[in-house]
Amino acid sequence: MTIYALSTGPGVSGLAVIRVSGKDTRVVINKITGKSVPKPRTAVRRKFNKISDNQLIDEGLLLWFPGPASYTGEDMAEFHVHGSRAVINEIQNSLSQISNLRLAEAGEFTKLAFQNGKINLLRAESVADLISSETEIQRQQAINVMSGKSSDKFNSLRERLLKILSKVEAKIDFPEDDLPDNILLNIHSEVKSIREEITKILNDQKVGERIREGFKISIVGPTNAGKSSLLNYLSKRDVAIVSEIAGTTRDIIETHLNLDGYPVVISDTAGIRDSKDEIEKKGIKLALKKAENADLNIIVIEPKSIDFTHFFNDKISKKAILVINKMDLGTDQISNEIKAHDPIYISIKEEKNLDKLINSIKENLKNKFISSEEIFITRERHRINLEQCFVSLKNFEQKKSLEDFDKAAEDLRLATRYLGIIVGKVDIEEILGSIFNDFCIGK
Repeated sequence: MTIYALSTGPGVSGLAVIRVSGKDTRVVINKITGKSVPKPRTAVRRKFNKISDNQLIDEGLLLWFPGPASYTGEDMAEFHVHGSRAVINEIQNSLSQISNLRLAEAGEFTKLAFQNGKINLLRAESVADLISSETEIQRQQAINVMSGKSSDKFNSLRERLLKILSKVEAKIDFPEDDLPDNILLNIHSEVKSIREEITKILNDQKVGERIREGFKISIVGPTNAGKSSLLNYLSKRDVAIVSEIAGTTRDIIETHLNLDGYPVVISDTAGIRDSKDEIEKKGIKLALKKAENADLNIIVIEPKSIDFTHFFNDKISKKAILVINKMDLGTDQISNEIKAHDPIYISIKEEKNLDKLINSIKENLKNKFISSEEIFITRERHRINLEQCFVSLKNFEQKKSLEDFDKAAEDLRLATRYLGIIVGKVDIEEILGSIFNDFCIGK
């Protein structure tokens, strides 16, 4: 089936690109332009006409990419037209009238590129990450993955395991032939080396996922301490409702920020207190859970929050900043117990000392994003499969006797399969849908 879709963003723009891919792309070009295909990869000026009555829709550029030397690996074309809704709608309406041509699904062009061997699964994911990148560090990470560094690393580990597996299977197929002792020793030595390399990759402090998904900051504290006001200040807009009424915020309110080039997801949470209101109690439960899962907690109290020490004593750690808001009301009531945590005194109302808080957040970000090792994991599915590979190798190393060779071979097969799943070397149809559904239509 031949597919088509708008590949540029919807809305009014100077230019719009409509893609077509599939075996009938030549037919589509002929029907909508009245002419045959131009020279490959050469932009030519063409008139795009209605299929029904040959009336002119627009005049623009046509590019023809015969397969397999195209993005999808199939015959492909791009129509570059003016970006008005009327032009786009009319061209798509005409395309919809052509038999064996349908609107593409989300990510279908890139999915075809993967299925036709033009790119591997990691590069396909990096395309989606590059499109959705909002900060420079996210763009750099997507480009690094796209360059093939991660693919090369995982493919190299997989090839090493396949060589080991071939030796183990040789012993199974020809049990009468004794393998030299040095080969058996080398097998265990090589597996240990691979396992140690995987350990280094896994010990990355999840920097890759943080870059891709955003550094998670949770604002927690008692009611009426100024948590929502702080969220609004950091966001530079009114994201949360601010009220003197205690318990106004009952659900999690999230906003995405670009803080000095670092992607941040900052959450305002329900005020923590003893409450009999069932809805508020659920909100408090969500707030506590958010604090546990956050990369950084900003604990906001105010001078009268002397009964809140039981909370931050449990939560204060390397991933928390203690903030005392409303310093304009005086700080005489602050206990020595609280002062021992070196709090940052601010006044959101009078915008005092907020620069000190922001600098503290930035330092936290820099420390969390710094890693001495190269980053190869950018998604949770990479980590899960790599952890499963590690477990399989551990199981292999526990099998010492020759009688266990059958089971040992299965451990190696599983290990190579998990590495293959990361780069798309094995049948992984069950995860392809979830990956490519994240793409926009037309990519």
